[in-house]
Amino acid sequence: MSEGSRGSSLAFGQVVIGPPGSGKTTYCHAMREFLGRLGRRVAVVNLDPANEALPCPCALDIAELVTLPDVMGSLGLGPNGGLIYCMEYLEANADWLQEKLEGLRGHYVLFDCPGQVELYTHHESLKNVFAQLAKWNFRLAAVHLVDSHYCTDPGKFISVLCTSLSTMLHVELPHVNVLSKMDLIEQYGKLAFNLDYYTEVLDLSYLVDHLASDPFFRNFRRLNEKLVEVIEDYSLVSFVPLNVQDKQSMRQVMQAVDKANGYSFGDQEHRSLEALMSAAVGADFHFTSTLAVQEKYVQSQDKAVEEEVMDL
Repeated sequence: MSEGSRGSSLAFGQVVIGPPGSGKTTYCHAMREFLGRLGRRVAVVNLDPANEALPCPCALDIAELVTLPDVMGSLGLGPNGGLIYCMEYLEANADWLQEKLEGLRGHYVLFDCPGQVELYTHHESLKNVFAQLAKWNFRLAAVHLVDSHYCTDPGKFISVLCTSLSTMLHVELPHVNVLSKMDLIEQYGKLAFNLDYYTEVLDLSYLVDHLASDPFFRNFRRLNEKLVEVIEDYSLVSFVPLNVQDKQSMRQVMQAVDKANGYSFGDQEHRSLEALMSAAVGADFHFTSTLAVQEKYVQSQDKAVEEEVMDL
C-alpha cells in the first residue's frame, strides 16, 4: 500500500489505552467477541511489547518486531525506558507495521496498547504512530480505560481527571473515556456521590469540599481548586461505565466508540435509520447506562446495611 492510497477503502478501529491493570487486554478480547457476534470481522493487534500473557492469539503481535525483555536485556534499560525505546523503534519501523496491517484490510481493528501513562501524556512516538495510521486510512477512536475504583478516592479521582484530559489533548484522536470493572465497584468502598456525578464529571467544587474534610488535603485546597478549574474550563472529560460481563454495557460502549470514529456513518454495514440513531445518541444513553449501574450499586449497599443491622 503506497503513501498515496488515501482513495482506498476506509478501515475502522480503536486504540485501547490506559494505565497498567485497567483491563485493556480483557476489553480487547471481550469487544472482539461481542462485535464478532454482530457480524463484524474483528482483528486484535497487540502493540504492547510487555504483554507476554495474551489470553487469545492476536492477528498481529509487536513481539514479531521487538519485545521489552529483549530491549531491557540488550540495552540495560528499565521497564519504563524500555517501553519508550520499543515505541520509538516501532515508529522508526512504520513500514513493517504498514505491511502487516495490509493483510487486515476489511477488518475492524482493536489496537491493544502499552500501559505506560507517559506514552499518552507527553511522549511523541505512539502519537506519531496513530497519526501514521490515519494516513493509511484508518479511522480510529481512542478508548481510554480507567479503573472504577478511583471513584472511591476523591484525591485519586481528580488525578485521573487530569491524566484523562492530558491524554485527550496529546493523543489528538476522537476520545471515549471508560470506567472499567464496574462489576467490582461495590467491593472498592462507598462512593461519596452518586455514580452519575463521576461519569458526567459534574460540579467538581463538591469534590474539593469533600477533600477539605481530610486534614492532609486541607493544606492543598487551593491547588485542588486550580486543578479542578483546568478540568472544568476544557469541559471535555466524561466517562462511560463498563462491565465486560454485561452485554448491554458492552453495547453502550460500542455505540459511543462508533459515534466517535464515524463507523456509524460508514458503508461497512447496512443499517436501518433506527440503528443509526441509536448509535448516534449522546447524553441520553450515557444517563441510562449510568443509571443501571447506579441501581445495582445502591442495591448492593442497601443489602450490606441490612446485613449489618441483622448482625446487631
